[in-house]
This record gives sequence, C-alpha cells and structure tokens, in this order.
Amino acid sequence: MSFNESFSRFAKWTAHASGRPATFALALLVIVVWAVTGPLFHFSDTWQLVINTGTTVVTFLMVFLIQNTQNRDSTAMQIKLDELVRALQGAHNAVVSLEEAGDAELQKAKEEYDELAQRARASSDDTGSPEVVAEARDAKTRAADAKATAEEAKRTAGAARDEAEKAARRPG
Repeated sequence: MSFNESFSRFAKWTAHASGRPATFALALLVIVVWAVTGPLFHFSDTWQLVINTGTTVVTFLMVFLIQNTQNRDSTAMQIKLDELVRALQGAHNAVVSLEEAGDAELQKAKEEYDELAQRARASSDDTGSPEVVAEARDAKTRAADAKATAEEAKRTAGAARDEAEKAARRPG
C-alpha cells in the first residue's frame, strides 16, 4: 500500500473518530485532569506549557487530516454532481468539471447563471429547456382538464340524483 493510500485511510479514520462523542469525552477528560493537577504543580509555567503544546500539536495535525478528508469528500461530491448534470436532458454539460476553471471563467459562469436565475424568476421558464417547459405546461393543462371533467361528473351525478328523488316522490 502506498503512502498516499495509507495517509488517506488514516485521515478518514481520524476524521471519523474525532467526530465521535467518546473522543469529545476523552478530550474533556484530558482538560479536567490537567485543570485538577494545577494545584499539584502550583500552576507553574511547565504545567501551562504542557496543555498549550499538546493542544497546539493536535490542532496542527488535525488541520491536515481533516483537510485531506474534505478534499476527498469534495471530489466525490463534484463527480456525483457532474454525473447528474451529464444525465439530465436540457442541462448544460459545459458546467461539468467547472470547479477546474480559472477565476475569470468561474466569474463569467456565475454571472451567466445569475442572469438565468433572474429571467427564471421573471417568467415561468425555469431551465431554458423547451422540452421541460412544454412538458410542465402540458401537465398543467392535463391537470386542469381532469379537474374540469371531475367537476362536470359531480354536477351530472347531482342532477341525476335530484331526478331520481323527484321520480320517487311522484305518486303511482
């Protein structure tokens, strides 16, 4: 196993373990023990140096371990998002791997998508994809037609019931 793979496994394990309640309890216990031993060491400079050095070293190392885990998670998330963009009809495949673009290209893409968002808020065209907009419009029309048909059926049923009641009340 290479150093990178070993480091990755260790970083994942450490990030996972550091977020557990038991790890927090252990860290709290270390602080309590340190605080309780203060009078034993007369709150000396060495006593203070122990906790300062310990926490500094742990914090310094955790930064790198957690950053490694964040990088892996971010890469995995980008791949998943790229796959969703690639798979959706009407989506702009040009945004796949956009995180690799330079700052100027990112800013230009942001401005374009801000403009798309403003236009979408001003109209019913949410994606700029004619197929999606037409399908949504057709679905709304079908729903309205179904509602009108149901209301007509209710009126017809009500009229038939009224006629049946009148006929039942007539003599002979």
